[in-house]
Amino acid sequence: MALAILRLPAVKARTGLSRSSIYLWTSKGTFPKPISLGPRAVGWIAAEIEEWLKQRIEASRRAAA
Repeated sequence: MALAILRLPAVKARTGLSRSSIYLWTSKGTFPKPISLGPRAVGWIAAEIEEWLKQRIEASRRAAA
């Protein structure tokens, strides 16, 4: 299985979060950490973002029940 790497615009679009929220939650350990792609580039592993979204949906549904 090939791994997909998402850059920040794709992560923002997929999650609906702002850049500042992504980095704030990353620093708090509640959002997947990015990986280094080069000296000035980072990306997120798509599967980790999908898993984070799945967990958020499940937590939201449990809270609503």
